[in-house]
Amino acid sequence: MKKYFLAGIITFFFIPMVKAQEAGENTLLMVKTANGTLEGLRESGISSFKGIPFAAPPVGQFRWREPQPVQNWKGVRKAGKFGPRAMQRPIFGDMAFRSDGMSEDCLYLNVWTPSRSGKERLPVLVYFYGGGMMAGDGSELRYDGESMSRKGIVAVTVNYRLNVFGFFAHPELTKESAHHASGNYGLLDQAAALQWVHQNIAAFGGDPSRVTIAGESAGSFSVSAQMASPLSKQLIAGAIGESGSLLGKESAVPLAQAEQNGVKFAALAKAASLAELRKMPAEQVLELSANHEWELFKITVDGYFFPKSPLQVFAAGGQSLVPLLVGWNAEEMTYKALLGKDEPTKENFAKAVQKLYGSKAAEVLQLYNAATDADVQQVATDLAGDRFIGYGTWKWADIHSQTGHRPVYRYLYTRPRGKEGAVHSAEIEYAMGNLSSNKSYVWEPEDYKVSAIMQDYFANFIKTGNPNGLGVPLWKPIKANEAALVMHIDVNTSAVLEKNRERYLWLDKQ
Repeated sequence: MKKYFLAGIITFFFIPMVKAQEAGENTLLMVKTANGTLEGLRESGISSFKGIPFAAPPVGQFRWREPQPVQNWKGVRKAGKFGPRAMQRPIFGDMAFRSDGMSEDCLYLNVWTPSRSGKERLPVLVYFYGGGMMAGDGSELRYDGESMSRKGIVAVTVNYRLNVFGFFAHPELTKESAHHASGNYGLLDQAAALQWVHQNIAAFGGDPSRVTIAGESAGSFSVSAQMASPLSKQLIAGAIGESGSLLGKESAVPLAQAEQNGVKFAALAKAASLAELRKMPAEQVLELSANHEWELFKITVDGYFFPKSPLQVFAAGGQSLVPLLVGWNAEEMTYKALLGKDEPTKENFAKAVQKLYGSKAAEVLQLYNAATDADVQQVATDLAGDRFIGYGTWKWADIHSQTGHRPVYRYLYTRPRGKEGAVHSAEIEYAMGNLSSNKSYVWEPEDYKVSAIMQDYFANFIKTGNPNGLGVPLWKPIKANEAALVMHIDVNTSAVLEKNRERYLWLDKQ
């Protein structure tokens, strides 16, 4: 195979392999980035470049520091397989990794593009994975970018540091930082990836001025975080949030609190200094942090990534002023989260609400009203889901509609998955067009219909900032301080007037 390279004339290039494409064979391609030349794979009209470093390995002296620049490489770097996933424990059973093992050296991203010449200036999707800031990876099958790329989009998935490696704050870290900040390394990784996209995505046929960021669960929290940070403000043209934001009850904590959490971890690790912690093998640090993820490693109002709390940023209109498509699922949390092993009866529901809300229980029971025992399961599911993630997602949509000066489109995903309901994370394969990658379910024609509608909405939004287009029901943006028209996504997708705004307004006051 001949390779054609015009040194000094063009800044990026694709090697044409017309005959191989016509024969249906795999075609190797070259793209020149700011750090060096990559060799990817073109198959069935889509080129993929996997395991691209966007920051230096965060190891040794770079552990618990903001991402450092990538070292340039000479020659051609093969980009045919995913890089390692971030250090993590096997917490969630629904993650299907294709990564090259697990390592602290994890700051890699992946690109899928339909571009042939690198000159098309296509819209770009950058997707952040979920997993509670504790687990996940850009190689997961459900996030694969090929299907979205076939819609005329350059799709990117991004790795970022997790758990103790991504969200450990400490007074010594704050002291050594040029920005007098610590924690939030996972969010800083995402911001560095967005900078890489801004600098390099044109080489893959993407338009750096048309970058939409998206994510589910922790990825959705991440999207709200990037919107609130000045580090990413000029790098985003649109945002998609699936289930979650930093604007609810699970918000960022003050730096002083995060630092004290870090002091507790250092004591747990029996480390006398930060230097000792940095010398520990990554596996040992991960093991020491086990079962402390939710308690000690929080997103932090650090004074750098977040000059002030995300809620304050959005309230003042200081967030990225971009269109937002956002929503959550009908069964984000099970009623058993409230009732435990108790039967779903009115009496047991009232007891559970009384335990949670005390003197305000009567107000809650009026808003989440179960007329009969038969209603309790659904009402308790609604309350559990709102407490978990629904309210925070609602708050994001509501406040951005007031201060963001851009359209906000809200959805409720209601399609059951297999024998489950529309549970947390169920929509990912539908939205990304990756149903066939998940072999755990027997997908029916109705599932593919729902996926086609949802993916079209997402693709239209990525391209234009508006989800509307041919073949999908009309979706109107919500209006500030009014009950919203919410797109219920299911076999019979349709816009429905919001019925439970009073619940969220009440939760907002607590």
